[in-house]
Amino acid sequence: MAQFSRLEVAQAMKETGMIPLFFSNDLELSKKVLKACYDGGARLMEFTARGDFAHEVFGELTKYAVAELPGMIMGVGSVTDAGQASLYMSLGANFVVTPVLREDIAIACNRKKVLWSPGCGTLTEITRAEELGCEIVKLFPGDIYGPQFVKGIKGPQPWTSIMPTGGVSPTEENLKGWFDAGVTCVGMGSKLISKDIIANKDYAKLEQDVKAALAIVKSVRK
Repeated sequence: MAQFSRLEVAQAMKETGMIPLFFSNDLELSKKVLKACYDGGARLMEFTARGDFAHEVFGELTKYAVAELPGMIMGVGSVTDAGQASLYMSLGANFVVTPVLREDIAIACNRKKVLWSPGCGTLTEITRAEELGCEIVKLFPGDIYGPQFVKGIKGPQPWTSIMPTGGVSPTEENLKGWFDAGVTCVGMGSKLISKDIIANKDYAKLEQDVKAALAIVKSVRK
């Protein structure tokens, strides 16, 4: 069961402004990545569950977070149906991120008051997601749409909270573009947790990179 309510999760997303995204089927490596992100100041992690037996790794990773990393909010990404969402919620997922808008996932998550962020790419999809109770919409893939799309959405719908994923990098220019356009937070995967960091097991660099990215987010916000 989720440790944090959907409103607590939404607030944490808004306050920190950035969610690291990561997947590995190696539990010990995943723990080290999670710890480095936590030590760098991140308080949310989206485990992008794309591999076989990913739920087993997620379950153990969540137990580790609860025991060792107070305040760390574990969520799951790449969820494609309500059954998968329910499985991860039973393993402690505090939020569920999906690549597409599916009403069965909305119903499953709302039933347990767990925050869900569907991947949307049109104003119609975004509006439907909000009608289904979505707090923060995922703009995906972010690099296809860009900050101008966000600015366009925020015109007629200033209440809409948007989290772009894909096409977000930990540079001042990139992050300033997104936050100037009005995003609530960003999701960052391989541009933050790079293949080189994983290959070299350079967790100290990851901690510093997370810290630096969060500092940029704080500085570019209006």
